[in-house]
Amino acid sequence: MRKMESSHSWDLDRIVFIGRVWDEYMQMFHLVEADLAGRRILDCPAGACSFTAGCNERGFDVTACDIAYYHPVTILEQKGLQDLETTISNMEKAEVQKNFRWDSFKSVDDLKQARRAALRDCTADMRRNPNRYIPAVLPILPFRDEAFDLTLSAHFLFLYEDQLDYAFHVQALKELIRVTKEEIRIFPTTNFACERYGYLDQLIEEIRRLGWTAQEVRVPYEFQKNTNQMLVIRKEK
Repeated sequence: MRKMESSHSWDLDRIVFIGRVWDEYMQMFHLVEADLAGRRILDCPAGACSFTAGCNERGFDVTACDIAYYHPVTILEQKGLQDLETTISNMEKAEVQKNFRWDSFKSVDDLKQARRAALRDCTADMRRNPNRYIPAVLPILPFRDEAFDLTLSAHFLFLYEDQLDYAFHVQALKELIRVTKEEIRIFPTTNFACERYGYLDQLIEEIRRLGWTAQEVRVPYEFQKNTNQMLVIRKEK
């Protein structure tokens, strides 16, 4: 998902349809399967990640939403393969590779295989379970209040600090809070320059005024250097 105008026919060229695999999601959000069992889960924005496919395979109650889902699966599959080639070509540059930790992925080819697997599993699951993939555009979501127990949001909000202003972040967080009953996890807390989101402290205070707690938590996942923190938001009891 990316910042966009209100039109649902948004130019597909402005979407990068690349995602992460199940194991990455579990590490990014410091989750174990027991954290998912018996809970209604929202992945927003989900993109080409295979987390929803993995949840469906394991019998968890999950919904994915993203602006990309306004487009047909076949088109998204083609777009994802094109985006993957562009991304991998860029990652092959030595000056780019130095910004990443090569622990989980041993090589650029290893990374390519993981991203291809995420796209394959995501699009296959979109065909099997289309009702699980809902087109939506933050900061407005088509869900009722407290529709989900746990909401996950990866690689969107704080990354785009240079494109999404503070007012957007507040509005988006309020919407995620509206549709969530218990807990929200956002990864990462940094922008594309691997710097902590500049208004995070101010945003945390805003969240607390809404009756929720907010805490930065280190996670066992760090691919891009200095990007290993998530924001955990929980409703006060």
